[in-house]
Amino acid sequence: MRLVVDLNRCQSYGQCVYAAPTVFRFHGEESLEYDYAPDAGARREVERAAAACPVQAITLSGATEPAPVACGATESAPVAYAATESAPVAPAACGDGR
Repeated sequence: MRLVVDLNRCQSYGQCVYAAPTVFRFHGEESLEYDYAPDAGARREVERAAAACPVQAITLSGATEPAPVACGATESAPVAYAATESAPVAPAACGDGR
């Protein structure tokens, strides 16, 4: 997965830092630093960060499928977000009606 942040669009709201602190961080008060090639284990966090960005400055490439959502997820549990959309992705059928 490759991550790109449009630093001209970024307004330093910091939602990405809260959603994926292992990938995004502030250097100083407003300078955003990020890992442009995070490991696959951070994929769900990065997708959440992209969805949370109020100015949509974060884009992902190499992530064609959204991260899987655990079977039995509830409305109060986090949902996966597609890399280019802000709408939740429906979890896969569990096979037991959940």
